[in-house]
Formats: sequence, C-alpha cells, structure tokens
Amino acid sequence: MSGAADIRTTCPYCGVGCGVLARADGTLKGDPEHPANQGRLCSKGAALAETLDDSERLLHPMADGVRLSWDAALDLVATRFQETVAAHGPDSVAFYISGQCLTEDYYVANKLMKGFIGSGNIDTNSRLCMASSVAGHIRAFGEDVVPGLYEDLEEADLVVLVGSNLAWCHPVLHARLMAARAARGTRVVVVDPRRTATAEGADLHLPIAPGADVALFAGLLAHLDAAGAVDRAWTAAHTTGLDAALAAARETAPDLARVASITGLAVADIARLYDWFATTERAVTVYSQGVNQSSAGTDKVNAILNCHLVTGRIGRPGMGPFSVTGQPNAMGGREVGGLANQLAAHMRFDRPEDLDRLRRFWGAPNLATRPGLKAV
Repeated sequence: MSGAADIRTTCPYCGVGCGVLARADGTLKGDPEHPANQGRLCSKGAALAETLDDSERLLHPMADGVRLSWDAALDLVATRFQETVAAHGPDSVAFYISGQCLTEDYYVANKLMKGFIGSGNIDTNSRLCMASSVAGHIRAFGEDVVPGLYEDLEEADLVVLVGSNLAWCHPVLHARLMAARAARGTRVVVVDPRRTATAEGADLHLPIAPGADVALFAGLLAHLDAAGAVDRAWTAAHTTGLDAALAAARETAPDLARVASITGLAVADIARLYDWFATTERAVTVYSQGVNQSSAGTDKVNAILNCHLVTGRIGRPGMGPFSVTGQPNAMGGREVGGLANQLAAHMRFDRPEDLDRLRRFWGAPNLATRPGLKAV
C-alpha cells in the first residue's frame, strides 16, 4: 500500500465506529491511531472496498427518469418542500436521518427542520434502537449522556454484558474485551436468553427469561444494600431517591427465590453474579438492543443504571453503565438533537429558556416549540 496517500475515514457499519485508512485505488486498512479500533477491522470493515463497485448504483440526480444537474435537483426538492409547507403548514413535511450521517450533517438537517421550516418532525434511527437508553439516561441523569469509554472495558475487573451479542454485533470491541480478559483476568458475565458466541467466551452465562431483566437488576440492587455495598456518602452527595429506589427493588425482588422464579435462572448463578458485582469495584455493565428494544426497555435501562449509582461506580476508570449503539453515529445525532423530542445540545422543548437560547443562537424566529412526530 505504498505510493498513495491515506484518507482517514470511518467504517459505516456498527456502533464501534472504527477508523479506516482508505486509498483511491480501493485498498484500505484499520487506522492504528484511531481510539475505537486501534488498527483492528472486522470482516465487514475489511470488505468495505467491495462496496465501491458503482456499476449498478445511481450516479446522478434523476427526476421522472430524466437526469438533472445537482442545482436543478436541489431546486426541485426545495420548491416541493416550500409548496407543501405553504399549502399545508410546516408539520406536513418530515425528515428521517440515518445513524451513518456525520454529526455536522445531523446538525444542519436538525437546524433546517426545527429552526427554519419550523417543525419538530425530524427523527433518526436512534428512535428504533436507542430510544429506551435516551429516556433512561434522561430519567437518571437529566440528559442523554453515556458515562463510559471503550477503555473502561480494558480497565474493568468485571464486565456484565446484557442483551448484547458483542462477538457478532461489535466484533472489534469484543476483541478488545477478550484481549483485556487474557491480560488481566477480567471476569465476563453474559445475560442473554440465547447461548451466543459471546456467551461461549464468558465465565458465567445467565440464560434469562425474555423480558425479566428488571427483576434481575432489582434483585441486584436489593442485594447491594443488604451486602453493605451502597456508597451512602456518594449517593447523599450526588443522587436523590435512594430510599424509594431500594424500596421498589425489594418489592419487585424480595429474595433470590423470587428473582429465580421470574428470570428462570438458577439461584446459585444469580447469587454468583450478585456476589461478583457487590465485591468488584471496577465493574462495567454493557447493554445493547436486547435491553433497548423492549416494551419495558426504559425500566431495564434504569434498573441497570441504579446499580452503578448506588455504589458510586460511575464516571471513573473501569466502571460504569455503558449503552453500546447500533450504528456508528447514533450518539452524534442525539448530541445535536436529531430526535423529534429533542433540541440541540441536550436542550429541551419543555424549557422556555432553552427555546429562547436556541432561537437567538440560530437566528430562527420560526423555531419549532413542540416535539414532532416520531418515526414509529
């Protein structure tokens, strides 16, 4: 791969967002300086060059079977939008944005729709795969933030994977975890109804009954209190609602027998997870679509977050709850307010001061003032 300049880009597939060094001749390799993959690529990323075949792809703007210039095509789209808004109002149009867009593209699309067309009708793929995490984060932290880094997986002594087949869905991240496990003896627990490829490499697999995650983590919360693992000083300084959360957990999961009856798990396996979590400060809980894509997804998220909040194991190296996204820039879209019920930079429709701030910053007197239609 000599004689040509490397172009730094990003793999468009999964939520790891691997760095890629590509060249005009179609050759590519992982970027060793990228913090996500450190030069690694999985089979999908390594085959990216095969997507460059343009023999059957649309190469030019077309309308009614006729090729147009880019200027003519953009004018046509803008005119149709203007005519529709003039006839039926701003809420008659909508945007749906991919998690593969650049953050800057997300920002501009959101600004156009909410700031200047004047509608909240813009939503992203995060609605389909990450909405439970968004709601759970807002409920717990006041805004949609993920308090973790990939490096935490390499500094943890215990990693609990919940509803995540990391080996298949985020293979580069799984490789990093397995390398850390080999180097430092990290314990890995997989909570998944299926015995997946990820479960094959775990110290403990808990084949939980579908939908029973809340009970499992409510039981863990109650156990942490009984075991004296609650950090009372930290929770007093940084949280509210501890007593109510513990009471709710004890009502849902008063003992191991009750947790076992709900989850379908062996009491001994539940006890082992609870003991490992209670006695391991550097613990990370990774969760993905098995948690998010559920009718009780938000409650599952908060049940997980609460176990890290009561122990103060959050926001420090090698510990914390970590939602792993489906597409490479799902979080970027959320940062700039790409969901129908968000404003930019984690600001909110229900705060008049946020609306005023954004209206002035964008110079957008027609700013949308209420959430738009969601993608589902």
